[in-house]
Amino acid sequence: MTRYVLRAVSLAAALGLWQLLTSLNVDLWLRFSQFPTVADVAHAFADRVSGPDYWTDLTDSLTRILSGFLLAAVLGVATGVLVARSRLAEDLLGPLLEVVRPIPAIALVPVAILLFPSNEQGIVFITFTAAYFPVLVSTRHAVRALTPAWEEAVRTMGGGRWRILGSVVLPGALPGIFGGLSVGIGVSWICVISAEMISGQYGVGYRTWQDYTVVDYPGVFVGMVTIGVLGWLTSTAVELLGRRLTRWLPRTSYVPAARTRTPKRPSHAGHAPTAVRTEEARDEHLV
Repeated sequence: MTRYVLRAVSLAAALGLWQLLTSLNVDLWLRFSQFPTVADVAHAFADRVSGPDYWTDLTDSLTRILSGFLLAAVLGVATGVLVARSRLAEDLLGPLLEVVRPIPAIALVPVAILLFPSNEQGIVFITFTAAYFPVLVSTRHAVRALTPAWEEAVRTMGGGRWRILGSVVLPGALPGIFGGLSVGIGVSWICVISAEMISGQYGVGYRTWQDYTVVDYPGVFVGMVTIGVLGWLTSTAVELLGRRLTRWLPRTSYVPAARTRTPKRPSHAGHAPTAVRTEEARDEHLV
């Protein structure tokens, strides 16, 4: 409970500082006088929520994210396992993947516009590309980091290739896979918002860009807050699913150890040290 209270206090402190700097029109190096206040953003958010457009934009963005992310999760895990387990697949797919991977997903917007017949399919493609490579790379590294003794033990007991895949490779790589999924869902939100700003018709990113073009800065901050909350909720959902599927892993939590002072034993003349007395007691027990 103390940790939740601290988190709430930190958020409240940040909002209070924002309200103070913007209401006083503080201009030191950063121009807070150009920012809307927290109260202005709250009023704009209440007006936006009461209308149907907000929920339409929310539904469209979530649909695009889930479609592209689920597709990237399936293909990213499959490709990562294949490249990590097969030299032929690594030789055939590895160079192509490494050349395409550094290209930002948002830079593929012109390609998506030319390649797909509708903007909706192009936005899903950009979302898929953004999440695909983090999942691929994390899966590949997680599979390659597995202990070979586990696979040898399954082979010794008569297990085949599919048995090894289902009993050793996928369960052992799950922590790394979900690490890539957590990164991928965040990158997907960044790219889908950018794609909606460029070629979308509805969505949170599209609405945020429209508010910017008409100089509605409280509306812009409503879109930013919505994006942040949606990204946090989806990332939390992925993390909770990962914990659920890997509950066999040992869980550790940070607990600061209390400092205890070990009292020093007084040394008396004629007495043997503790280590010597322990050795003598063990020898007597063995005899």
